[in-house]
Amino acid sequence: MNERERKLGIFYTAAAYLMWGILPIYWKLLDNYAAAEILAHRIVWSFVFMVGLLVVTKQFSLLRAHFVEMWKQPKLAIGVLASACLISANWFIYIWAVNHDHIVEASLGYYINPLFSVALGMVVLKERLNIWQWVSFLLALCGVLVITFQYGKFPLVALSLALSFAFYGLTKKLASFEAAIGLTFETMVVMPISLVYLIIHSEPLSLSNWQTFLLVGAGPATALPLLYFAKGAKRISLTMVGFLQYLSPTLSLMLGVFLFHESFTKAHLYAFSCIWLALIVFSIAKTKRMQGWHHKIAQRNSFGAR
Repeated sequence: MNERERKLGIFYTAAAYLMWGILPIYWKLLDNYAAAEILAHRIVWSFVFMVGLLVVTKQFSLLRAHFVEMWKQPKLAIGVLASACLISANWFIYIWAVNHDHIVEASLGYYINPLFSVALGMVVLKERLNIWQWVSFLLALCGVLVITFQYGKFPLVALSLALSFAFYGLTKKLASFEAAIGLTFETMVVMPISLVYLIIHSEPLSLSNWQTFLLVGAGPATALPLLYFAKGAKRISLTMVGFLQYLSPTLSLMLGVFLFHESFTKAHLYAFSCIWLALIVFSIAKTKRMQGWHHKIAQRNSFGAR
C-alpha cells in the first residue's frame, strides 16, 4: 500500500475517533430528554440514514442479498440479533452516563475496553496471552480496584461500557458484514421497538424546536464515524488503529474534566495512571520485537522442560 493510502487511512481513522470523542457535547445538548428517548431516536434515524445511504451508493441490492443469506443461515441472524442488543445497550449506557455527569467514568470504560476484548478472546476463542499482556491486565485491575475501594462503589458504568462493547466485537465475528450493511441490519432489528416507544412515550417533533434537528441528526452522528473507521482501518496497520483508538476516551476525559467540570481526584489520577500504564505495556506487547523476545523465552523454557 502506498504512502498516500496510508495517510488517507490515518486521516479517516483519526477523524472517526475524534468524532466519537466529542459525542458527549452532542448528547449534553439533549440532556432534557430521557436517555431511552434519545436512544430510540438514535436507532430510528440511524436506520433511515443508512437505508438512504445504501440507496444513494447503489448498495441496496447488496443489502437484499445479505438479507437472503442471513435468512438461510440462522447463525448469521443470531449474530446480528446479539450485536443489535449489545450495541443498543452500549449506546443507552453511554448516553445516560454523559447526561448524568459520568463522562470521566465513561472514558475509563473505553480505555479498558481493549483489555476486555483480549480477555474475551482468551476465554472464548482460546487465544493465548504473553507475559506482558498478563501484566497489563493486572495493572488495569489495580486501577479498577483503586476506584472501587476509594469510593466504596463498583465502577459499574465503566465496566458495563467496556463489557458491552467487547461482547459486541465478539458477536461481530458471527456475522461479519461490511460496516454499512452491518449497521443497517443492527438498527433494523431494534428499530420497530424504538418506533413503538417513540409513538407511545414521546411528543411529536416540532420543526420550530432546534433540538428536533439534533434528534434527527443522531442518525448521521452515529453512522459517519463508523463509516470513516471502516474506510480508515483497512488502509493502515492494526497497531496504528490500536494507537489511534485512545484519542476518543482521551478527548471525552478532557471534556468531562475541563468543559463539564466533573471531579477528577487523586484517586482518579492513581486509577487512570494504572490504566494508562497498562495500555502502554499492552501496546508494547504487540510489537514484533517484544513478541520475538517472548518467543525466545518460551523456546528456552520449553527446551529446559525437556
